[in-house]
Amino acid sequence: MLLFVVSCKPEKEKLTVQQIVDKSIQYSNLDKIKDATLSFNFRNNNYTAKRKKGEFEFTKTTVKDSVVTKDLLSNSNFQRFVNDSLVSLSEKKENIYRNSVNSVHYFSILPLGLNDNAVHKKLLESVIIKGKEYYKIQVTFSEDGGGDDFDDVFIYWFNKETFYLEYLAYKYHTNGGGVRFRDVKKENLVNGIRFVDYNNYKPMDKNIDFNTIDKLYEEGKLKKLSEIVLENIKIKF
Repeated sequence: MLLFVVSCKPEKEKLTVQQIVDKSIQYSNLDKIKDATLSFNFRNNNYTAKRKKGEFEFTKTTVKDSVVTKDLLSNSNFQRFVNDSLVSLSEKKENIYRNSVNSVHYFSILPLGLNDNAVHKKLLESVIIKGKEYYKIQVTFSEDGGGDDFDDVFIYWFNKETFYLEYLAYKYHTNGGGVRFRDVKKENLVNGIRFVDYNNYKPMDKNIDFNTIDKLYEEGKLKKLSEIVLENIKIKF
């Protein structure tokens, strides 16, 4: 009878990679950001993100010695202003400043950006980290629409119970390349929306098997480099 009951017990629903990401966005209430203005401070800089019906305008504002530098990235172009005057930039410098603005805004609302058109998601084998089960998802990007760092590779770990994004890692190729891993330092709920502060780590040897970085984390073989903390988060709908 026991064997009969067990055999008749329905299997847990198998979710696609898209369903996992969609549930994470839904449970974190990040859909509300799509048509809102988000602002926050990060490392003595102020950031704002205006999003509406697919259009966006990202800014980074820095004040130093009474000089105000504002970088503005939109769907159409990138501009830098110094004390309200437009500055002419070389292509190399423009790409550096553009990527600096875009990366902070990208990480600030994860996993919302994982549904962008240039993103390719692949469900890997589930793992257990610190006694909890996680969906493990690899993300790569198309060259068309994937930005200057389209060849970077990301891995995201989603808690199987809450669907919250709790760990992420990425392998990058700029400036000699390297690997980074982040875990949650603190969760912040603002207007019911989940934002996350992270601890930022790197492996002792950058030439690791990137897929095994979660095991290195559990074994304490990652070195903490910094903290990713968003302050004074505000949302205007």
